[in-house]
Amino acid sequence: MHFVWPEVEIDVAKISKKRVPARTAARCLGNARLLRGARSLILLLILASGLAMAFGQVKDPKGGVVEGIVFAGDSENPSPLTGVKVVLSGPMTAETATDNDGKYLFQRVPAGSYKLEASFSGMTASETISVAPNQSLSLPLRLVPPEVKTSVTVAATEDTSVPTISAPETITPKIVQDAPNVNDKFESLLPLVPGVVRGPDGLINMKGARNTQSGALVNSANVTDPATGSPAISLPLDVVSTVQVVSNPYDPEYGKLTGAVSLVETKTGDFDKYHFSIQNILPRPRERGGSVVGLGAATPRFTVTGPLIKDRAAFTQSFEYRYVRTPVNSLPPMQRDTKLESVNTYNQLDLTLSSKQTATISFTLYPQKLGCLGLNTFTPQPSTGDFHQRGYQLYAQDRYALSANSLLTSQFSYKKYDADVTTHDDGEPFELLVDTTEGSFFNRQARRTERVDWQESYQLLSRHLAGTHQLKLGLDYSYSHYKGRETFLPVEIIGTTNVPIESLTFGAPTAFETSQNEVAWFALDQWAPSERITLDLGVRFDSDTVTGSTHAAPRAGALIALTKDGKTMLKGGAGLFYDRVPLLFPMFGNLPGRTVSMLDSTGALLSSETYQNRVEGRLQNPRSSSWDVALERRVLQNFTVRVGYEQRNTARNFIVTPTADAIALENRGSDSYREFQVSGRYRLPRATIDASYVRSRAYGNLNDPLLFFGNYPQAVIQPDDRGRLSFDAPNRVLLKAEIDAPGKILLIPVWDIHTGFPYSVENEYREYVGPRNVDRYPRFSSFDLQGTRPFTLHVHGKHIHVRAGGGIYNLFDHFNPRDVQNINASVNFRTFYNDNWRLYRGKFVFQF
Repeated sequence: MHFVWPEVEIDVAKISKKRVPARTAARCLGNARLLRGARSLILLLILASGLAMAFGQVKDPKGGVVEGIVFAGDSENPSPLTGVKVVLSGPMTAETATDNDGKYLFQRVPAGSYKLEASFSGMTASETISVAPNQSLSLPLRLVPPEVKTSVTVAATEDTSVPTISAPETITPKIVQDAPNVNDKFESLLPLVPGVVRGPDGLINMKGARNTQSGALVNSANVTDPATGSPAISLPLDVVSTVQVVSNPYDPEYGKLTGAVSLVETKTGDFDKYHFSIQNILPRPRERGGSVVGLGAATPRFTVTGPLIKDRAAFTQSFEYRYVRTPVNSLPPMQRDTKLESVNTYNQLDLTLSSKQTATISFTLYPQKLGCLGLNTFTPQPSTGDFHQRGYQLYAQDRYALSANSLLTSQFSYKKYDADVTTHDDGEPFELLVDTTEGSFFNRQARRTERVDWQESYQLLSRHLAGTHQLKLGLDYSYSHYKGRETFLPVEIIGTTNVPIESLTFGAPTAFETSQNEVAWFALDQWAPSERITLDLGVRFDSDTVTGSTHAAPRAGALIALTKDGKTMLKGGAGLFYDRVPLLFPMFGNLPGRTVSMLDSTGALLSSETYQNRVEGRLQNPRSSSWDVALERRVLQNFTVRVGYEQRNTARNFIVTPTADAIALENRGSDSYREFQVSGRYRLPRATIDASYVRSRAYGNLNDPLLFFGNYPQAVIQPDDRGRLSFDAPNRVLLKAEIDAPGKILLIPVWDIHTGFPYSVENEYREYVGPRNVDRYPRFSSFDLQGTRPFTLHVHGKHIHVRAGGGIYNLFDHFNPRDVQNINASVNFRTFYNDNWRLYRGKFVFQF
């Protein structure tokens, strides 16, 4: 059992529920040196903040604030509406959309008269309003059929419109700030969305898609690794405003994916006054066997935001240092930790260039070193690798309102991402034993990637022809470059008699380089032919120089108000999606080949086969077709239910498999995902409860190339097969609540229960025995709870706001193993290890 109280960890003696006898293992030899300029960087950030304050001492801007709720029905029995587009025109023009609770918010609205227009499934609201300097308005907005007018107030912000039909699942700022989040990372919040799970490899899988098949956007900019397609960015959690998941993005603006897409929006800088926040200032010691033996974790965060130029410019600056040891609880106490050391910095400048034009510029830096990558029950520290990451991204976006409801958005981003895998010791061969691993990790690699993105999108004036049309056009150009080097070292497989039974040797190290140009065009027509029907009709064209092909991806969605009061909504859609080709794959034939030798009981050679890496046929873009349908009904005044079904079929996936003389990379893989979901939300005066049940099936080809040539490759490649994907969880119940308890205490419990992930049985040669992925881990169940309370400290006449509390993870201490002995020759066959123990954490946030 682990206790952590405010930032202090105490490890009470606990015997693993099931543990295999450990072989002798040395401590991880990676040194603690990372980011030698971290101390200088901290000083520079503090100096920059001081200079910003010195040059930014101006009077507070006098902008207004407008917020409220958009609903249908009568005011005594309102039905909040999600995804309603609200347009403001006047001295400043802007557009936004309501969140999951039907709420909208506009900030920093210049004084003046405005025209507000809102529309949803044919129902509209339009009114002329006035905003006074420094005025704060809270007004509900009731949508009615076009012949009835209603009144509301709205203000200006950046373009954050959300497609009405493909409305995302949104993790609100309140959840981002106060939900239990053991890693304090925004990606750790994604499993709070039904249909999103953290797989057995620790990666996030959204809606049945592999981690590399989904899109990842931060402020609309692509943040994936060009070489592998995996998300590759780290942000301080303090700058994150909302996190969203769009399961079927029918808006053709979204491309280069065959799965879902995650959208992260950062907070806008404060134009009114300065705000500082500091948290996690106390380190956690590492305790083993009742004694403190070094540092367990240190994760201080510092964020400052405020005005630079009156009404014109605001800045946000956030710095986070992370030093975290994460234990594998089934290993010996002093040899069980991975070690992460990283620095995450985020700098953002928000500009109001005129009443019609705003801009955002940001710079993100996120180097890190992860020691003992791949550590688990059967791979001790000396046999793991170290993963080094160096990355940064420069981003700029300009938004210009040409008229009341037309908007031109220009966006540029440059991403640099380097990654290296190193070993601890090249002196010993990598040996795969039945119950453990010995020797030095067999792979070393170096990747240097960069990408330039330029996007233009133009939302036109509304048109009226057989209804109302809102048109949107866009252009996207990307240039990516990849330069890499791969080295593979010898591998031996040791049998039950403790002698080598198979060996793998590899060709000489290789270096390679490639680049890619991608161009996309898209058009969208949001058409409301009647007051109760809205259609999204779009098409996207993608082309790239790697495949030399152009693809058309038509998409369509519909939203129908089945009742006049808007309480019953039917929505659905269908579309085609084409994925990007990771730049590692065109270079696949340049990777070192391998020779597989079979040995007898004395170590003598029985047979030998040599395999070269080869791309079979022409590379093609993976393609998916998806459709979904959902019915939403407001059953009671505070109770909403949603029932939905979605299905996606993906073809031309990349797989690797051995042939007669080669390891072949082919485009013949496929997978499918089916999901039936029932979810509900119940609002009480002091609580909101969300519950969902998902019945799903993720099935397809299992030999993903990145399992063998990614960040942490497997040594043995067996023939490809089909089965349940490794993150398949057929049944999942997710419960989440926000509770305003007495005494100003905010409680957020999260209970995640799902079927255990599948695994395959192997023999001592690492050959699969029987059907793949039919056995499963035990059922996963984790009840996490975080409670916090605000306080105000009075220090020398100043008010310091403090939010203090703590979290409990896996409250009921359910047995949630992360490793299994799947080799049938072991005496511990089908034994589970590495339980995720109960954990306590404290939380202190200082704001002033």
